[in-house]
Amino acid sequence: MTEVEEIEETKLDELVKVYLTIRSAREKMKAEWEVQDKALEGEMKVLEQNFMVTCNESNAKSIRTNNGTVIRKLNERYTVADGESFRKFVLENEAVDLMEARIHQGNFKEFIKERKDEGLPPGVNVMREFTITVRKPSE
Repeated sequence: MTEVEEIEETKLDELVKVYLTIRSAREKMKAEWEVQDKALEGEMKVLEQNFMVTCNESNAKSIRTNNGTVIRKLNERYTVADGESFRKFVLENEAVDLMEARIHQGNFKEFIKERKDEGLPPGVNVMREFTITVRKPSE
């Protein structure tokens, strides 16, 4: 190993040490923040429950105060209980716009792996990017 290679290896070793130190500090800060955030979130949930009781008792959609407005809102989400029945309904009613288009990443990787020579299906793009992972040394 040349002197230049030794210096570069030492530099890289020090940079990895700095990287791991920063990551460790971030993990510690994040854990502390999450504990504090969870406590505040719990306090907010208790207040929201009280607001809901107040709105329900007075049958109010909103209540204005000097410090802000409490708004009771009904949110609706629809989920599929029987995928096969729903797909059949969509096709029979030509209601494809009721569906969302996204690719199941794991299944698609397997599909492509089995059909390497065919390339990507029409209308599909692929994004590839390199990432860096730094691991602590084995103990």
